[in-house]
Amino acid sequence: MAKYDKADLERRMHGAVESLKHDLAGLRTGRANTALLDPITVEVYGSHMPLNQVASVSVPEPRMLAVQVWDKANVGPVDKAIRSAGLGLNPIVDGQLLRLPIPEMTQERRKELSKLAGQYAEKARVAVRNVRRDGMDNLKADENKKEISEDERKRSETDVQKLTDSTIAEIDAAAAAKEKEILG
Repeated sequence: MAKYDKADLERRMHGAVESLKHDLAGLRTGRANTALLDPITVEVYGSHMPLNQVASVSVPEPRMLAVQVWDKANVGPVDKAIRSAGLGLNPIVDGQLLRLPIPEMTQERRKELSKLAGQYAEKARVAVRNVRRDGMDNLKADENKKEISEDERKRSETDVQKLTDSTIAEIDAAAAAKEKEILG
């Protein structure tokens, strides 16, 4: 069992927030942006790979994304991954190039993106709670091994809970800001 390490918990919780911010950056409101496709993974060569490892993404015009697939055999899986990503994009396949027209932001589309932002935030909250659980487990183990006293464990548990609360508040703020931007 690992030893309690507050710096490691902070780093891991901060990582969940950064991951969320990265995912939220991909939720664009009506303008083409390559970050929109960053969360997409494609099932190729027997494993899941990020889209940017099997194709290059560019923005040829403000409301269009172009995905140039490097290996012809991966065109189908890339097309499928984009369609099933919940982004409301329907690729137009032209050989190894997939053109993705960015749809106009309808109210329904805004609600979909807002819901997706909520799902990203919940994924980040779960990650933070898992880090919190690891920290609490490590503290109990350290106490059971007589490496720390019960008072030290309780003090540290309070620190872990404060860190968890502030990190979740940061996640909620990022999600709320993105929803406000999406819903305009």
